[in-house]
Amino acid sequence: MSDTERQRHVDALMDARRDVAAAKRAGDEESEKAARKRVHAAKVTLGERGPVWWDDGAPDYTRKLLENTPYGAVEE
Repeated sequence: MSDTERQRHVDALMDARRDVAAAKRAGDEESEKAARKRVHAAKVTLGERGPVWWDDGAPDYTRKLLENTPYGAVEE
């Protein structure tokens, strides 16, 4: 993705976030829902959500309880 294209998606993300805030202030649930969908789409496009894009062979602990990962081990 070129820098220009990435910036376009970042701008779309920020616009959608502002729309979420405005809809919340107005109590407009339908507009908020639509804006949140746009936030999600922008984040997926930017690689912040969706399938992992890296392949380093490390296990993916996303959405796991800390205690169910190696990071949850506590030495006594």
